[in-house]
Amino acid sequence: MKDNEVVVPAYSTRPAIPEEASPSASREFRYQPSHWVPFRDLETIERVRRITREQITQHPNPWVRIFVLKGSEIEFYWLLDMFRRIKQAADEGRRLVLIMPNPYPGYRKLAAMLNQFKVDCRQLYVFSMDEYADEEGRIAPDTWPFGLVYAMKKYFFSELDESIRPPERQFVGLTNSNLRDYGRMIEDVGGADCCYSGPGWTGHLAFADPDAPEFQADSLEEWKQMGARIVTLSPFTIAQQSLNGIFGMSGDLAAVPPKGATIGPKEVLAARFHLDLCAITVHGTATSWQRFITRLVIHGPVTPKVPESILQTVRTDFWISETNAQDIRIDWEKGY
Repeated sequence: MKDNEVVVPAYSTRPAIPEEASPSASREFRYQPSHWVPFRDLETIERVRRITREQITQHPNPWVRIFVLKGSEIEFYWLLDMFRRIKQAADEGRRLVLIMPNPYPGYRKLAAMLNQFKVDCRQLYVFSMDEYADEEGRIAPDTWPFGLVYAMKKYFFSELDESIRPPERQFVGLTNSNLRDYGRMIEDVGGADCCYSGPGWTGHLAFADPDAPEFQADSLEEWKQMGARIVTLSPFTIAQQSLNGIFGMSGDLAAVPPKGATIGPKEVLAARFHLDLCAITVHGTATSWQRFITRLVIHGPVTPKVPESILQTVRTDFWISETNAQDIRIDWEKGY
């Protein structure tokens, strides 16, 4: 098998959703997905929709490892992974470069562990993977309290004791002045040792949505070489973000900026290791918009129509919560 060849697995055990209960495959009423839906291959959609809890950890590519963990434990193991990497680099006297998602208040727990063990973080470089932008493409400053870089500095950088804290210039966010050079800035400090991520509702990678006009390419290979840029956010991404705490968790679509600045596939693929977290639910309930897209990202084709699917082609560990790994089943008794 070639290094970049992706084999799509076939599953033969009984599906979680019988054909007659699969909404778009019903014999009585068949339909195509809305034109707003970026990935529209019904055969693939039906296949991944039927992937069971037992099947979800199977993958033919040796560089892809899939783990199902208790949802209550994923945060702990994620923080432990970051702590381990930072401490090991400090003990070895070497630089560590991380690409990290935001906003995440849990970073203050990471800072507390680093403070407790007095881990020298002065050679730590952290790059935020994205930031919001307005309709003119003006990127939000790191002083905007709803911004992603603001959160990174508030919950991580500022929580580190001054004695172990790196210079603030080593906690880097996207700005209009560094946008064109963002990928090179990561390369100049040695390249990313690990890129942490998680699939968006569209399968987006950072803010690289499949339907963003700024990320359209004639081929997969061309798309994979596209770097950081300003993008138009998908309506699905705006809806997803409107459920975040910083926007009130109330579906306030107007609160979410219309554009974003983001790293591209080029910066993601250049990282030496990737850890993808698939554990989002609607604030602790069994409802999750990630349950289906997790299956499509990991077990569907590698395509710009599902941007996070490129993680199948590089060293990636996928951590899936038990809730999101559970079978997709129809519930006839629930309405809204």
